[in-house]
Amino acid sequence: MPQPDSTVQDRVPDDLGSVEAGLDALDTPVNPPESGAGRFISKALPPIVAIALLVLVWQALWAAAFWPEFKLPAPVDVWAQIWELVTTGKIIELFWTSVHRAVIGFAISLMIAVPLGLAIANIIVVRRGIGPLVSGLQSLPSVAWVPAAILWFGLNDRAIYWVVLLGAVPSIANGLVSGLDQVPPILPRVGKALGAGRLGGIRYILLPAALPGFLGGLKQGWAFSWRSLMAAELIATSPDLGEGLGQYLHNGMSLSDISMVFAGVLLIFVVGVGIELLVFRPLENSVLRARGLTRAT
Repeated sequence: MPQPDSTVQDRVPDDLGSVEAGLDALDTPVNPPESGAGRFISKALPPIVAIALLVLVWQALWAAAFWPEFKLPAPVDVWAQIWELVTTGKIIELFWTSVHRAVIGFAISLMIAVPLGLAIANIIVVRRGIGPLVSGLQSLPSVAWVPAAILWFGLNDRAIYWVVLLGAVPSIANGLVSGLDQVPPILPRVGKALGAGRLGGIRYILLPAALPGFLGGLKQGWAFSWRSLMAAELIATSPDLGEGLGQYLHNGMSLSDISMVFAGVLLIFVVGVGIELLVFRPLENSVLRARGLTRAT
């Protein structure tokens, strides 16, 4: 019986190594590193141009006087309102009052929604009994809870946090359930075969595997949390609560000051975009990059 050529045996490991190196090279980004000017042009310039175009259209509509000025203010008047908040330091109070409430409410919602989502995803009785209720709560506008919260708790922070919880918990829980439902069934089986218990399987297998989908639920939960907070601040206004962005918007409506109303809307929008760009976008890119699903943007 002929013996295999020793040179062929020696060459097989080298061939496998070259194949592995080639596959790794396919996953390596081939784009050359951009200079500072290149990064600015590719990332910062498009939104700046879009904002400039939007302001130009706004200015043109105001100059054409299609609507009276008490309905559509000039951009410079809105900027004057924002600049006054900046120079007086009041903008810090507005941001702090609203943002810290939103962060605390979101953190509490997260502590409630994660166990709830795990129970819905893993216990069939809970999914059938509570799952539809959670989905129904997600579709219910959180502003509908503001009158009841005021009657239950009075005009205080507890009423506001209650509205935030009812807005954020269903979205976060459903996002986690959606992420867990997309986990391949083989992964929990492998974990069990390797000796992972129920809690260990959830911590080390299910939650990491569901993280990309769960991030979508977290982003949606934050959006619902922020919307719920603004709805609560718009309706539940009191000097004891402090002035947040929602109450600032309400004050503009009460004073029939459309420039103040537009300034409040823009500040609320800035916070929403800022949280997305500074928190969720880097977190999402990091998770997806670690799984080889995308590269840094």
